[in-house]
Amino acid sequence: MAISPMGREEKLHESEASSSTHSDANADLNNEKNDTPQLHKSELALAHDPAAGTTLHQLENTALEKIELTEDECYDQLGYAYPSWKKWMIISVIFLVQTSMNFNTSLYSNAVPGISEEFGVSMQAARCGAMIFLVLYAFGCELWAPWSEEIGRKPILQLSLFLVNVWQLPVALAPNFASIMVGRALGGLSSAGGSVTLGMIADLWEADEQQYAVACVVFSSVGGSALGPVVGGFVEAYLPWRWNIWIQLIFGGFVQVAHLLLVPETRTTIMMDRIAKKRRQSGENPNLYGPNELVPFSERFSAREILITWIRPFKMFLTEPIVLCLSLLSGFSDALIFIFIQSFGLVYDQWHFSTVAKGLSFIPILIGYFIAWISFIPAIRRNIGERRMKPDDEHTQYESRLWWLLYTAPCLPIGLIGFGWTSLGPPVHWMGTMVFSAIVGIANYSIYMATIDYMICAYGPYSASATGGNGWSRDFLAGVLTIPATPFYQNIGGKHHLEYASTILWQLQYKVDALIEQGWKLDEDGMGVQKTFYFRSYFKAVAFVNVVASQSASQKHHPTMTVRIGSVDVHWTTHHPRGLTDRDLTMAQHCDEAAEMMGTVEQGQGQKCSPAPTPGRRQS
Repeated sequence: MAISPMGREEKLHESEASSSTHSDANADLNNEKNDTPQLHKSELALAHDPAAGTTLHQLENTALEKIELTEDECYDQLGYAYPSWKKWMIISVIFLVQTSMNFNTSLYSNAVPGISEEFGVSMQAARCGAMIFLVLYAFGCELWAPWSEEIGRKPILQLSLFLVNVWQLPVALAPNFASIMVGRALGGLSSAGGSVTLGMIADLWEADEQQYAVACVVFSSVGGSALGPVVGGFVEAYLPWRWNIWIQLIFGGFVQVAHLLLVPETRTTIMMDRIAKKRRQSGENPNLYGPNELVPFSERFSAREILITWIRPFKMFLTEPIVLCLSLLSGFSDALIFIFIQSFGLVYDQWHFSTVAKGLSFIPILIGYFIAWISFIPAIRRNIGERRMKPDDEHTQYESRLWWLLYTAPCLPIGLIGFGWTSLGPPVHWMGTMVFSAIVGIANYSIYMATIDYMICAYGPYSASATGGNGWSRDFLAGVLTIPATPFYQNIGGKHHLEYASTILWQLQYKVDALIEQGWKLDEDGMGVQKTFYFRSYFKAVAFVNVVASQSASQKHHPTMTVRIGSVDVHWTTHHPRGLTDRDLTMAQHCDEAAEMMGTVEQGQGQKCSPAPTPGRRQS
């Protein structure tokens, strides 16, 4: 069985979502002739044998019957079944890809003095190259993410990496400042970002097993941004400014080749299409089709479908409180940290740090990221143990992933206030600032890790679109604050302007953390913040639809169900439904709001029946 939401899947109302078949009587035979298997000689002989009771027309109709391949029928050929070494090889390459993308956002800053000097623009104007890259990177994440769910992860990442590398050339060879701005803008818009790379984790691991991989990719994301200044300090000190761009291109070219050679396609629906096609060609099952093959290309990529696909991540960001709240938490925290990092040059000038030393001052942040990564390992083990002990408890399956964040998020305001009041300059030693910057790193990693892990688990196949909102918030807010960051630290207060600026950031982050923690403490019913949300309601309704279908099929009905949930259509057809798991039944019991949205179920030739009662639900 399979259930599909509006968008790509809404075109499957004429198709099966199970391992059984149904006749497509209205198919255009001319359009299907290339896919229709030829009748064997034995079948032709049988067709002309009156004793056989079979006609040629019946056999041709049988040949036109279509079966949609399900995940269960090819599970051992999907990414979930890859051996561990192959999964981690893929993640290792994705680690480099993600590091490269974030490396591009930060290394440019070390080219700012050289750009300002060569083209006669102010330092603030030169920083616009960093700002425009980050802002358009935010939109690039959102625009690329849904296409990786429709076309596949590999072609989207390859195209993104190629375009990013191409747009490095106008910057590296820029004859004027305008060329730099154009190249940076197009490079940012071409960056697919973490939304696609993180979505690949959902292709390779089930929700209960994904956290270690998420932790790895998140480290590459935050670590790439901190690695840029470390490398950039040496480049700024010893090489012309253009080498900051050439190094980005060299790194980007290397990871693109590695991705091309070592990373296969992982998107489940794309792999199912290929498996079905291979089985048809081999003659194993000439009527088997993948989920995308049952929808004509012109319908999948019509102007309307393209618009729907592009709008999906923005719609989720604005209408899904899970996505909105967690993305704003992550984005606002990252923006504050970005402003804080912009103060490093001003702070360490007090101790007369060299350009190289200023770059090396970012190493404590990397150390903080690593400490946070290690700290999540026992937290992940604890979560896995809880989920195994309580497989039917939704709070344990989802909200428990945010448990460790409640203890690590306060590190951010602590780090900001501590950094601020140890940045007094001599005679206070500079070591104190580095200790507190490491504490800030712990918080930044933890916030990104916990929110991303929760989103991937909560939204499953739509995780790329959901995490795109998180990436959008982080990049957009960091981008728009690039320009005011330095004046903010220079002009707040008098003698202690550096300390006062960090104190303001501490106050802001303290309020945010207090609101978030209070919000999670209000979660008393075990359903968490997911309870009434649009896309999550769809996934919960799946369990309820399964219950309805199972009861109808037990009466030897073969229903095709159309369920309306918000603006999502669910089409479900079966002849031989599989049994339900305890988790399905438990989810159905908690699905009152989805059941109320379901309306009626269409069955047979226009017959209608009311949805069967949810197990355990009190009837009036």
